[in-house]
Amino acid sequence: MARPPRKPSWLRVRPPGGQTHQELKRTLRKGHLHTVCEEALCPNMGECWRAGTATMMVLGDTCTRGCRFCGVGSGRLDGTVDASEPAEVATAVASMGLEYVVLTMVNRDDLPDGGAEHVAATIAQLRRSCPEVLVEALVGDFAGRAASVDTICAAAPDVFAHNVEVVRSMTPALRDGRCSYDGSLTVLRWAKERDPERLTKSSLMVGVGETDDEVVAAMADLRQVDVDILTIGQYLQPSRKHAPVERYVHPEVFAQWQRAGEQLGFACVASGPLVRSSYRAAEVFAASRLRGKPRDAPAAGTAAATDRPEGP
Repeated sequence: MARPPRKPSWLRVRPPGGQTHQELKRTLRKGHLHTVCEEALCPNMGECWRAGTATMMVLGDTCTRGCRFCGVGSGRLDGTVDASEPAEVATAVASMGLEYVVLTMVNRDDLPDGGAEHVAATIAQLRRSCPEVLVEALVGDFAGRAASVDTICAAAPDVFAHNVEVVRSMTPALRDGRCSYDGSLTVLRWAKERDPERLTKSSLMVGVGETDDEVVAAMADLRQVDVDILTIGQYLQPSRKHAPVERYVHPEVFAQWQRAGEQLGFACVASGPLVRSSYRAAEVFAASRLRGKPRDAPAAGTAAATDRPEGP
């Protein structure tokens, strides 16, 4: 297929910069922290950082998987984690004065639980240090470990998020071989079964070879597992070694998908060329739903949750 033309006007964004951006960057570097904003080359980084918000990424900046669309570096890891990271994240979040933080992670297939205990520890530290902050946990599939999903749910994030990333037909070509479309749906189903009242969230990238009908089918699949919030955005090629863009989807098509999602029953659909899984419109919606609602307490003995057998 021929390569698409230059980026259309609706994909041109203001580059990052300004005093707030520089101060936030210094805060993150001081704590040796990473953001998915930088690692995944998010086009909204300038806008979000000027507003003083960021998505924190834990468990390092190297992923054990190699999806063809992702700008995060991949490689082999040795099973170690930075035990000081949860406290460093909480310190940074407190200093930035955030009200809503997205806590995401790299895949860590070198760890027995996929990194679930470390993410849960970070959520717990945020609860202690920043009790008013709403926490969205955007996690991996933990190689299909139900016990690891239990560990995250026991830490009681306000929103449980996991991305299917692309439609079913594009999954084998674009996601790492250890990923699975149905596996991702299962993770989201498990999370909703653990606590039907907790908001769940997922994300789709488009422009990678899918059809419009396949996008709607994926949306229906996500509603089948009771996902509440969906974001849909344009794929942008991070580098020449990554999968090419197959098409630039017009904003009107994104608007059509948003209307279709609302008809399917999503509580919130953020659909647009520059929408990403961590997107302010979806976060504002989640915060408005959660403010004033009694928050679940983290379950006692979170570590014990990993003793469960595999399966839903």
